[in-house]
Amino acid sequence: MAKSNSAGANIADVEVTSISRHGFWLYVAGREYFVPFTEFPWFEHASVKHVTNVRWSPPDQLHWPDLDIDLSIESIEHPERFPLMFEPTRGA
Repeated sequence: MAKSNSAGANIADVEVTSISRHGFWLYVAGREYFVPFTEFPWFEHASVKHVTNVRWSPPDQLHWPDLDIDLSIESIEHPERFPLMFEPTRGA
């Protein structure tokens, strides 16, 4: 099993398996999660390369280094518990 140089980060157990216009599927340690762009808008306009470059720190932390995004698996399972705190500026 391949491991990254970061302590605790196991890159072999996390993978983006599919991307659609609605979101992407994330496989983590034998479980699959759907990450909808409506709940996680930071990913919607990111490149495939950046979305697929994800690291997992067991048991619950995911990190996308190219996008500077950190999420817990719990926030993907229950986004209603983690309301968005960021809203884009309108009309700058």
